[in-house]
Amino acid sequence: MIRFSTTYFMLTAWLFFIELLIGRYLHDAFIRPYGGDFLVVILIYCFVKTFINTPAIKTALGVLIFAYLVEVSQYFHLVNLLGWQNSKVACLLMGTSFSFIDLLTYTLGVLFIIAAEKLLSNELPVTT
Repeated sequence: MIRFSTTYFMLTAWLFFIELLIGRYLHDAFIRPYGGDFLVVILIYCFVKTFINTPAIKTALGVLIFAYLVEVSQYFHLVNLLGWQNSKVACLLMGTSFSFIDLLTYTLGVLFIIAAEKLLSNELPVTT
């Protein structure tokens, strides 16, 4: 179950770099808020799969639940409740504003993961 995957590690590094570029240089109304959220669940999924060989759907759903929990913590202002509102790192990692649209983008990201894993593992039904 525990193993190191170079492929997932490279994907994690690449996605992290893209997320950094988005956060640093993009200040638009679409890619930064929605593209970043779409990619972050893929990034977390790839990070988990770097070290743990678990079924794709279970891992993707676990990542989705985690993303939902982070978003719900924003609804309840967990950063403030913990007294971390002055920590840039805590605010960046946990977020500070709840959005239903974020839940949708996380879901779309996980659906993309499941579709990509299905395609790459040749689990699609063969038609003749």
